[in-house]
Amino acid sequence: MIMASEVEEKVVFDTESAKEVVKELRANFVAGKTKSYEWRMSQLIAMLKMMEENEPQIVAALRDDLSKPELESSIYEIAMLKKSCGMALKELKHWMMPEKAKTSLTTFPSSAAIVSEPLGVVLVISAWNYPFLLSLDPVVGAIAAGNAIVLKPSEIAPATASLLAKLVVDYLDSSCIKVVEGAVPETSALLEQKWDKILYTGNGRVARIVMAAAAKHLTPVVLELGGKSPVIVDSGINLKVATRRIISGKWGCNNGQACISPDYIITTKDYASKLVDSFKCDLERFYGKNPLESRDLSRIVNSNHFARLSKLLDEDKVSGKIVHGGERDKTNLKIAPTILLDVPRDSLIMNEEIFGPLLPIILVDKVEDSFDVINSSGMKPLAAYLFTNNNKLKEKFVETVSAGGLVVNDTTVHLAEPSLPFGGVGDSGMGAYHGKFSFDTFSHKKAVLYRSFACDAFIRYPPYTRGKLRLLQAFFGGSMLGIIRAVLGWFKA
Repeated sequence: MIMASEVEEKVVFDTESAKEVVKELRANFVAGKTKSYEWRMSQLIAMLKMMEENEPQIVAALRDDLSKPELESSIYEIAMLKKSCGMALKELKHWMMPEKAKTSLTTFPSSAAIVSEPLGVVLVISAWNYPFLLSLDPVVGAIAAGNAIVLKPSEIAPATASLLAKLVVDYLDSSCIKVVEGAVPETSALLEQKWDKILYTGNGRVARIVMAAAAKHLTPVVLELGGKSPVIVDSGINLKVATRRIISGKWGCNNGQACISPDYIITTKDYASKLVDSFKCDLERFYGKNPLESRDLSRIVNSNHFARLSKLLDEDKVSGKIVHGGERDKTNLKIAPTILLDVPRDSLIMNEEIFGPLLPIILVDKVEDSFDVINSSGMKPLAAYLFTNNNKLKEKFVETVSAGGLVVNDTTVHLAEPSLPFGGVGDSGMGAYHGKFSFDTFSHKKAVLYRSFACDAFIRYPPYTRGKLRLLQAFFGGSMLGIIRAVLGWFKA
């Protein structure tokens, strides 16, 4: 018989637990612990050290969760986060400096500034597909801005979540930065609390739950979602380069399990066969004749997602459209890179985000018709891609397609450019981060106006007269000639 004292009881994280966590973090924030330049720098340096000393463990956790190739883990998760940290360390002092603002005659003489101040205690809810990068990249911005933070990693990537919890305690200031592991009950307990901002990465269904919970406390949110990111392929391009870049953005990004992965292709009926042939050639070169055995492809994250993707493939109006791939290994949760040609637009695969290794091709009579295909869905994607040498087509693409981000003649690489904001629009999300945008996302821009006791304008005080009204109107109009006329009119009166 096992004694009760020998049984390790599982610690329950409920609403009271969440309340205590927020209480502790808010007390430390109010005490000013996170606000200094020195604290922010120390935490960013510690995060860099954490990655440098634990890269093999991070790669192993990502392999356990997703069978993610070492190159993808090292470059697309760890190296990108190091780059984010490095930029914040380099630019932090500049970011924290008040921005000078112009003043007008209305407040003359005066000076003004925009001061960035931390929001307070923020919640970051991460996703499972890039569980290391998408957990800590927002945290970099939150630290740089001087906030206290709770990170809730995804339970669907348990090895990475567990490692994150351990590393944060070992390397970062756990009195101001905490990790809460768990699933729906723990997330629900966290969402009941009052936060100063919530950043959620995931799907639209959960985003609505997050937003509804935040609304109860008037908490602002950043929602990093997804959508069906289209790729328009024009003729007359370097097809070999285009094909490789699409493959890299689709199957080279977690086997299609990425929010900015190409979701479907639009090309002309005349060009489709050349495009398909090019895909077949390069896919075999990259992943071999039996891609289910390739170690350069991630597996599907779990059996539920495997079943969802299988359902998309098995629909009657789609199953006969497979022109390459389609092989599946249910035991090992592997699906080969699959291309489907001339897929009906009313099929299941064209009416939800695929988030997997399936790539449908939609056919149009002329490439300009692609814009109607994208816009007729009524959904704004997180990303959209165009391959062309036609400058007028590029201009129309930028002018016509509304998406979180656009890339011409490549896919997904805008994510690696910290000078660009990363975020969605409409159904693909709201708000943005990366680089300075991360700092701004977790900061309040406080307006500050400085005046002296000189030049106290009597015209703003009662008793009000017609002369005062004309002079004030002239001041607010900002015209020096109008002010002179008003003054002259005053004296004539």
